[in-house]
Amino acid sequence: MRFISFESDGEASYGVWQDEKSWLQAPGDFVTNYPDLKSVIAAGQLSQLAAATSDAGRVIQADSAMLLPVIPNPGKIFCVGLNYKSHVAEMNRADSEYPAIFIRFADSLNAHDAPLPKPAVTQRFDFEGELAVIIGSGGRHIAADQTWDHIAGYACFMDGTARDWQRHTHQWGPGKNFPKTGPLGPFMATPEVIPDVNALTLETRLNGEVMQNASVANLIFTLPEVISYISGFTELSPGDVIATGTPGGVGDKRVPALYMKTGDVIEVEITGLGTLRNVVEESKV
Repeated sequence: MRFISFESDGEASYGVWQDEKSWLQAPGDFVTNYPDLKSVIAAGQLSQLAAATSDAGRVIQADSAMLLPVIPNPGKIFCVGLNYKSHVAEMNRADSEYPAIFIRFADSLNAHDAPLPKPAVTQRFDFEGELAVIIGSGGRHIAADQTWDHIAGYACFMDGTARDWQRHTHQWGPGKNFPKTGPLGPFMATPEVIPDVNALTLETRLNGEVMQNASVANLIFTLPEVISYISGFTELSPGDVIATGTPGGVGDKRVPALYMKTGDVIEVEITGLGTLRNVVEESKV
């Protein structure tokens, strides 16, 4: 199934994605018990949500509502840097024995089709298309061969980055955490929909021109390795988000460099996960 979070009539809700034009809202009694998609995941009720929504869900027209980040309120957002050899090479970095992990804040997330604010303090606003993993059941010290049982689903992610702020010091956090610079969506697809992650292809387009194209099979640190590693230093919880890294082709390393500007359309498309699309606008902050 494909699940979404959205706002309709001024209230946050969630349900099932049908297509770009219409969605199904979870029934009221289901929402009473589980106020958001994260709580559904935590209770292990995704299958029940799908059944209840199929039976009694209200049709929502996309033009009368707006999507939210598929998980609007994750407890933790982890991002993996330098996880494709093509990106390691263009960044002129050495191979690493362990995944490079940095953190995003929840308020840095954004939604499909929402305006993407270019921070006013940078002219080096770059794109990074990525596959995101949403944690289902949490845990510590999860063995790599058990990690598939801990995944609720997958989504597209766009790691909008202020490159100058990223490089003020050796800590990447400032360049990665401007508000609403990390769109996540449009929906979360469950593992039943995506049985083989390595078969997925990721493509990032800027104004229709392909910037990045890679197979997820080319990840340096695989999903099991990343999940196991992260759970070794902190407890993973339902609804946590892991962005698994971007392939080569980022704007910062093109000659000449190519950064996002006001009016640009950035799209991240992944096999089976739809197309995450945003239009860049100038932020006042």
